[in-house]
Amino acid sequence: MFQGFFYFYSGNKDDFLDLFPRIQTMQELHWYVMYTTSRAEKKVADRLQNEGLEVFLPLVEELRQWSDRKKKVQKALFNGYVFVKTHRNNLWNCLQVPGAVKFVNFSGVPATIREEDVEIIQRVVATGVAIETDGSEIAPGEKVKVIGGSLQNMIGECIEKGNKDYFLIRIPGIYQNMLVTIPRKFLQVIEGAAAV
Repeated sequence: MFQGFFYFYSGNKDDFLDLFPRIQTMQELHWYVMYTTSRAEKKVADRLQNEGLEVFLPLVEELRQWSDRKKKVQKALFNGYVFVKTHRNNLWNCLQVPGAVKFVNFSGVPATIREEDVEIIQRVVATGVAIETDGSEIAPGEKVKVIGGSLQNMIGECIEKGNKDYFLIRIPGIYQNMLVTIPRKFLQVIEGAAAV
């Protein structure tokens, strides 16, 4: 478990055992949120994968219009973000990849994303439904459950933005939200539930 890890401690045994959970935390795999240089998400993800790391870069297709043609291109769902599954003590090595800027952190602690949140993003992206992201604070709406379609049984919020209804999925670790267009007929209000 502690490959190449040596620690010499000459103090009290109980104090050492108090340190052990912190040492274990450094060795656990977590999803960390890496910030990249502008439009470098794909290159950074490829380079990290070549280093043997598990990387998740959610991509969505977008139709781009040029003066002479239209073309479908893949772009990062969250601009400037790549999710990296690694040990906390390996974060510095990850930042040595060209295009990597820093890991998102809150109060000096690197931000992690729960495995469930990564799975939700993967599931939504895999459906191919129209997705937008929104980093603003949105007032909580009604808590709803999807009752039909490829996102059936997913729970989130129903919000109105402009003249459209969206199904909102919050990704709290990076203060981002995914807005998915779902017809209201596929949404069922969960009575008595507080908004997420």
